[in-house]
Amino acid sequence: MKPFSSSSWLASAALGVFALAPLTQAVAQAFSLEPIVVTASRSELLDTEAPFATEIHTWQDIQRSGATTLYDYLDRHTSVTVMPSYGNPFSQLLDMRGFGIGDGHQNIVVTLDGRRMNNVDMAPQLLGSVPLSSIERIEIVKGSGSVAQGDGAMAGVINIVTRQRDGASLSVAAGSHGLKLANLSAGLVREYFALSVSGEVHRHDGFREKDISGSKDQSSADNLQVQLRLFPVEEVELRAGKTRSWIDTTYGNSLTLKEFRDDPSQNRAGGTYTGQQFESHVTSFGSTVDLGYGLSLIADHFIEDKSSVYTGFGGSDYDYRSTDVAIKHQKNELLLMLGWQGFEGVREGSDNETSKDNTGVYLQGQYRWLDTLFAAGVRKEKVAYEYRPETGPSLKDDHKLTAWDLGVNHRLSQEVTVFGNLSQSFQAPDIDRFFNWGGTFNEFIEPARVRSVNLGFSHVTAYNKLKVTVFHMDLENEIYLEPITFANTNIDESIKYGLELQNQLQMTEQLRGSLNYAWVRAVILNENEGDGAYNGKDLPGVSEHSISLALDYAITDQSSLTLTQVWRSETWAANDFANEFDQKQQAYRMINLGYRHRLDQMELFAQVDNLFDQANGIWIRDDVIYPVNFTRTWRVGVRADF
Repeated sequence: MKPFSSSSWLASAALGVFALAPLTQAVAQAFSLEPIVVTASRSELLDTEAPFATEIHTWQDIQRSGATTLYDYLDRHTSVTVMPSYGNPFSQLLDMRGFGIGDGHQNIVVTLDGRRMNNVDMAPQLLGSVPLSSIERIEIVKGSGSVAQGDGAMAGVINIVTRQRDGASLSVAAGSHGLKLANLSAGLVREYFALSVSGEVHRHDGFREKDISGSKDQSSADNLQVQLRLFPVEEVELRAGKTRSWIDTTYGNSLTLKEFRDDPSQNRAGGTYTGQQFESHVTSFGSTVDLGYGLSLIADHFIEDKSSVYTGFGGSDYDYRSTDVAIKHQKNELLLMLGWQGFEGVREGSDNETSKDNTGVYLQGQYRWLDTLFAAGVRKEKVAYEYRPETGPSLKDDHKLTAWDLGVNHRLSQEVTVFGNLSQSFQAPDIDRFFNWGGTFNEFIEPARVRSVNLGFSHVTAYNKLKVTVFHMDLENEIYLEPITFANTNIDESIKYGLELQNQLQMTEQLRGSLNYAWVRAVILNENEGDGAYNGKDLPGVSEHSISLALDYAITDQSSLTLTQVWRSETWAANDFANEFDQKQQAYRMINLGYRHRLDQMELFAQVDNLFDQANGIWIRDDVIYPVNFTRTWRVGVRADF
C-alpha cells in the first residue's frame, strides 16, 4: 500500500472554500428543512427549531453519496465514527462524542422505525440488516434523547426512518474483489392502504489472503423487509411489518505492525479466520388512533427472534419483545406526551438463559411562546436482570434509574436560531458486564450516569445551512473493560467536551459541498484501577479531530462528480488507558470519487473508494492491528426507477 501522508490537503482546501465562498453566488436550489422525529411515534420539529443538537440526512443525500451500505454512509457523511468490530464487516462499532470505538455503541440508542436495535449483551447494533435503499431519513440526536429512549442514550440517538413510496426502483452493481450487489425497493400508496417492499442481496469475495484452512474473508447477506399500513377510517392507522436478515461472513485476524506495513492483506502466520452466521426475524404491529380533542394514541409492538453462531465458539439464540405505548395531547402551542415502554430480552446459551428487562415511564412536553420553544421531560426506568442456569440457583437483581431533559430554542431572525439543552442520561450494564463467567454477580460495576450541556446555533439561507454546537459532559461510572485484569468495571469520574460543525453550501450553480467536523476531548479524571495510572489520561480510541467532506459538481443537467474525504486524527490504541503503548492508533484517511449519469428513468454510476490506496486499521494494542479499508476498490452499476 502507498502511504499518502498529505491526503488532508483536500480537507484543508475545502475549509478555505467554505469560509471564503462569496455570499452573492447563484443558487441552484434551496436547502430543505427536514422535520426531525426522535422516534417514529414522537412529535415532529423542523431541525432548526429543535431544542437539542441534531444532524439530518435525507434520501436525496444518501442517493448522491455513492455509498452501498448504511455503515459506509454513516462513516463517510456523518459525525458518527464507524469501524468493523475486530474486522467483522457486518458487525461494526459506532462512536459519537468521545465514548471510544470499543464501547461507544453501547452509549448510542439506534432505532429503526421506532424499534430499538440495541442488544442485551456487548454485541453492537446490526446495521448491516438495514438496506440503504430502504431509508428515507437518518436523524442523529446528540446529547439528548434519554427521556424518549432511556437506557443507553448517553451520547444520543440515531433514528432511522424507512421510505413509504409509490413506485419502484431496481439497482444492480458489481466491482472489485468479487463484489455483487442488488437492491429492490417498491411501494404502492392508495386511499386505504400503503404497501412497501425492499430487498437486498450482497456478495463479496473478501480482501485478505486465504488462511491455513483455505478460507477467505468472504461474506454474503440477504435482507428483506415488508411493511403494510391500513387506513380503514380517517382517524385510524393500522400497521404491520416483517423483516428477515441472513448474514454469513468470515473475517480476518489481527496482524503485527511489521505485517501490516508489509502487506495488510496477508494472513497472520498459522492463523485461521473467524466465521459468523447470523439470522434475524422481526415482526411488528402498531396503530395510531385520533381520539379527538387533540388527543391521539400510539401503540407499537415488536418481536425479534435471532441467532448468532461463531465458528469454533458456539452460539446463542435471542428473543426480544418490546412494546411502546404513548398518549399525545396537542392543542395550539402546547404538546404533552405520556408514554410507557417495555423491553424483554433473553439470550439462550448452551446451559443457561440470561435476561435483561427494561420498563420505563416518561412524560415530556413542549410549549411555543412567540419565537421561543420550551421543552422538558422526565423518565423513570427499572432494569431487571436474571441468570437462569440449567443446574443451580437463579440470580436476580435490578436498578432504578432516572433521566430528565430541559431545552429551549429561540429564533433570532428568519435565518438564525439558537438553542440550549441540559440533560441527565444513564446506561445500565449489559448482561455480559453484569454477570461474571460462571454465573456470579459482577460486584465491581454500577450504572453509568452523565449530565450534558449543549449550546448551539443554526444559520440557514437559500444557499447555506450552518449548524454549530458546543457541549460538555460530566460522567460518573463510565462503563469499560479493564484491559489488564479483563474486568468489566467503571471509570469513577470522566469528562467529555467539544465542538461540532455542520455546513452545507451551494457554492455555485454547479458546485455543492458539505462539511462535518468534530473536535472532541475525552479525559479520565479519576479511576482506581491501574493504581492511578489512568488518572488524567485521554480515553483511548477517541480521535480529537474528525472531518467528513463531500463536494458534488454538476457537469451537466444529467451527470455529476462527487468527491468525498474522511479523516480522523491519530489517537491512543483501544486498550491504552494509561496512554503508554509504543504504537498508537494511526490517523484514518480515505478519499473516494464517484460519477453518476442520468438517462430518463435510469442512472449509471461508478465509484472508486480509497482512491489513493491508503492502508487503515484498528489498533487494539501493540502488534494487534485489524486491517480495514486498506486497499483501493471500485464498482459500477445501474439503477432504474419505475
